[in-house]
Amino acid sequence: MNTPLAERLRPSILADYISQRHLIGKNGALTKALQKGLIPSMILWGPPGVGKTTLANIIAKSSERPFYTLSAINSGVKDVREVIEKAKKKGGLFTTKNPILLIDEIHRFSKSQQDSLLQAVEKGWLTLIGATTENPSFEVISALLSRCQVYTLNPFDKADLKALLDRALKTDEALVKKNIKLQETEALIKLSGGDARKLLNIFELIVNSESGKKIVITNDFVQNKVQNNQIIYDKTGDQHYDVISAFIKSIRGSDPNAAVYWLARMLAGGEDIKLIARRLLILASEDIGNANPTALVMANSTMQAVAAIGLPESRIILSQCATYLACSPKSNAAYRAINTAMASVKETGNTSVPLDLRNAPTQLMKSMGYGVDYKYAHKFDKNFVIQEFLPEGLENTKFYSPGENTREQVQREFLKQCWKDKYNY
Repeated sequence: MNTPLAERLRPSILADYISQRHLIGKNGALTKALQKGLIPSMILWGPPGVGKTTLANIIAKSSERPFYTLSAINSGVKDVREVIEKAKKKGGLFTTKNPILLIDEIHRFSKSQQDSLLQAVEKGWLTLIGATTENPSFEVISALLSRCQVYTLNPFDKADLKALLDRALKTDEALVKKNIKLQETEALIKLSGGDARKLLNIFELIVNSESGKKIVITNDFVQNKVQNNQIIYDKTGDQHYDVISAFIKSIRGSDPNAAVYWLARMLAGGEDIKLIARRLLILASEDIGNANPTALVMANSTMQAVAAIGLPESRIILSQCATYLACSPKSNAAYRAINTAMASVKETGNTSVPLDLRNAPTQLMKSMGYGVDYKYAHKFDKNFVIQEFLPEGLENTKFYSPGENTREQVQREFLKQCWKDKYNY
């Protein structure tokens, strides 16, 4: 039997569909829509092996609609237009039986390819179901996304995966003929990472590798058979964003132990070391800033060293930088200051630069008052003199407030002495 176990077990009716109860359970988001036959265009978003394609097929079959499917890997605008022309002949604006078009891996479609779907979806010529492992907020154009419902599919939990194995043993013709005892399942479930397809592939591989009359599945047996388990980390998918987010938040939270763990996860998954270094450089300014200015120097040196050294040695450099940043005092004062200032610029627009602050390279500009009343700070005691540097309407506005740490408290005292009551430091 050449058909993979995962394909042989693919359910064709909703009653056999395991998991995603938040969507197809009694009170699921999709349940009532399916019951009424009023199926919206939708994006099914979730990691590999959670049943996106299967659910789309079940929706099409249960609604008794014409069903077309395209893969974004090998389909272009021409293929989309051909399907749309077929759909227009079979559906229309005033029918609830419009054809369904499933586009697998829709995130791989370019903007022009996604644009080609807009009119068909808006006019109701077809119902679109897009399946994606990527965050649709980033990968699906906003015009198309606004015309679709987004449904999130979750990784299978332990109970779902166990139920899937039990079903395989009870219903699959090839497995029923074998004497298989499923004594332990923890290793299988751990190796699957919530991916039902991966679980069944591993299970089938293990079973087919044995020729004995009786096959007893234990955790040790599974580990011995699956020697090279690959860490679950999709460096181009949504997991990429989740893991690097955990990495950054661990450093921001001053936990070097968690920081090196998530760093190890990224390195084991083949993440681009230059990307990791860039994120450390951003964090050094955003989350540490003037609390420890050396952090920015350290992160910049790390980025240069990583580019020059490469793997595997760069793992040590990245670890040194990550743990240094995690152990550093933190401040987001510079980050808050620029965000507040940019919000002010957006609100107040292009305010005029005060005449005394304007550059005056020509005699005409000088005659117009450019730079006339400017006070050159170095001519005054302690290289400082009170004057207004902000435009009219924003006088006395404080954008930067030093953080509560040793270094920035020194800054606060300096600013307090300079500006006295002007900025209320």
